[in-house]
Order: sequence, then structure tokens, then C-alpha cells
Amino acid sequence: MAYRSLKSAPKAFDQHKRLIVVQVAAVTAIVLLLFAKPFLSEGSSGHELMETAGFGFVLVCFLGRLWSILYVGGRKNDELVVSGPFSMSRNPLYFFSIIGAVGIGLMFGSVLAAAMLGLASFLVFRFTAGREAEFLSGKFGAAYTAYAERTPRFWPNPMLYRDEDHWVFSTSALKSTFRDGLYFLAFFPLIEAVEHFRMIGMLPTLFTIY
Repeated sequence: MAYRSLKSAPKAFDQHKRLIVVQVAAVTAIVLLLFAKPFLSEGSSGHELMETAGFGFVLVCFLGRLWSILYVGGRKNDELVVSGPFSMSRNPLYFFSIIGAVGIGLMFGSVLAAAMLGLASFLVFRFTAGREAEFLSGKFGAAYTAYAERTPRFWPNPMLYRDEDHWVFSTSALKSTFRDGLYFLAFFPLIEAVEHFRMIGMLPTLFTIY
């Protein structure tokens, strides 16, 4: 289900700013992880278990973002989408991205890295979601207010799920989200490569992260 408004609305939030912050944070995290080693020994059962869990989180992120973009792609600022994943959470794309950030930390084998990446992404998306809520409230008025009152901001409530029999989606938005999701999946071979180079002595270890 989607609502459309004909009245004038404030300018939509500039997503380019959010992307810059996320990209800078991602590069910073990669640089730090290059010169740190996890507390659990690489190759140990504990490390492998955490790494597997992290990959599972990243896979959920990848699939969840694709699912979400099927509903909102190409119409995010034109219609109020309240079906599918958006019936359970006002920001499923951001929710799944946070899950992916936590997963990257776990793939590295560090609970602390997972917590820090998860918290950093949550703060960025919380700010962005707040700005977007102001825009949507101004554009859709009472319809958005009612939607916001019954739907959690981030954490999905499966009991609220509802869907449409037919839905039209944007193939360009789906392709773009698929491409972006590959960045999350790319962390797995990247982390494996870093572990290999560290084990053969090609990368210095400056500190240990728990």
C-alpha cells in the first residue's frame, strides 16, 4: 500500500551527505582492521564460529536490502510506502544495513568491532531517519503520523506485516542496491586475505581488538 500527496512538501534530505559519512567510516574501519588482530586466534573454533555468524548477518543484510528496495525503489520521496518490509519497520533498508555492519565486525572475529561498527552505523542512520521523517511528515501529514505511530522506526515487528497482491518495482533501483550489497559481501574475501597476509608476516600487527 502507498499514499500519494498533492500538497507542497519540504525539500527531501540530501542522501549524498549520508553516503559520504558512511564511505569515510568504512574506509577508516578497513584501515584500522588491516593493522589489528582479533583476540580469538585466527583458525580457532571460536573465531571460525564468529566469522560464520558474521557472514550470516551480512547475507541477511544483502537479501533484506534487496527485498526492501523492491517496494520503495524509485518512489521513496513520491509515495508513502507502508507494505511489505515497510509495514514492519519505517526504515528496513537502514535496519538491514546496521545488521550488515555488525556482521562485518563479527567476520573479523571481534565483538568490539561488531559493536562499534553497529553503533556508528546506527547513529548515522538514526540521524538520517529523523531528517527523512520530518520531510515525510511535512509531505504526507496525517497519513505519515498514523503510520509512524503504529510502525517501529528500526526494529521490525513481524506481527504488523501486510502486503499487496501486485507491486511494480524499479529495475534500476534494484540493480543499484544489488551492486551496493556486493560491497558488504566483498568484506568476506577481503578479511580472509588480510588474515592470510598477517599469518605469513606481510602485515604488521599494531594492536589486538577484542
